[in-house]
Amino acid sequence: MQVHNQNFNIKQIADSGQCFRMNRIEDKDGCDSYGLIAFGRYLELTQIEEDIVEIDCTEKEYNEVWKDYFDLNYDYSIIVDSLEYGADLFLKDAACYGKGIRILKQAPFEATISFIISQNKNIPAIRSCIEAICKHYGEKKICEKSGKEYHSFPTPQVLSQAIKEDLRALKTGYRDEYIIRAAQAVVNEDIKFEALMKCTFVEAVKKLKGIHGIGEKVANCIALYGLHHIEGFPVDVWIRKVLEEVYQNNFNKELYTGYAGIVQQYMFYYMRHLKGV
Repeated sequence: MQVHNQNFNIKQIADSGQCFRMNRIEDKDGCDSYGLIAFGRYLELTQIEEDIVEIDCTEKEYNEVWKDYFDLNYDYSIIVDSLEYGADLFLKDAACYGKGIRILKQAPFEATISFIISQNKNIPAIRSCIEAICKHYGEKKICEKSGKEYHSFPTPQVLSQAIKEDLRALKTGYRDEYIIRAAQAVVNEDIKFEALMKCTFVEAVKKLKGIHGIGEKVANCIALYGLHHIEGFPVDVWIRKVLEEVYQNNFNKELYTGYAGIVQQYMFYYMRHLKGV
């Protein structure tokens, strides 16, 4: 089915650093085409035009799963317009360049483990590590529509019983213990994602930081990309470059209260472009 929506660009979303199982596949008729694995499902998407995306699923599946996953009920044009007509020239250019990015509503446990893995790794290494973990611990599946073979993301129960040496063999490095401890926290209900979605952003980050191996940046990533607290503002190497080089460490995040996470995504995507990445 075709989805007509402004500010919905699958290439920009795939390259925005918020998800690691959305990968480019062979383009169709010169259009960007991507395969996505989420919620134990495989989905193919093709950018037909600027505001038209072909999603290879039924209307029922789209309404039940993917419409919310891609946050398509939220009007991002309000934020894009406010930045494009605002006084901040860097954000004006960043919003114009990355206006097709949306904050995905990912499975919280997958986001948690993914961003624990992301510590001190570049994006290709993160993708590779996550795929290895899924292949080793996830459920093997075949998409009925495309015939694509894939593996679902492993459950907390499975990863809570993983052996550190086995995880380290999958290139997790020192993060092996963090992965196991986080999975155990979910199984033992020390982390309750539903409650963290309902509480404030500050409360969610505080609770997440109580888990061994989760610091400020990772907690912000989980809150933003897994719990959809869009005021989250993770500071990684690219955002640090923006804050230092563009704002001389004098950026006022409070000007964007309630949607700073969206602003962060535009910053991240645009700065990588400026640096030729």
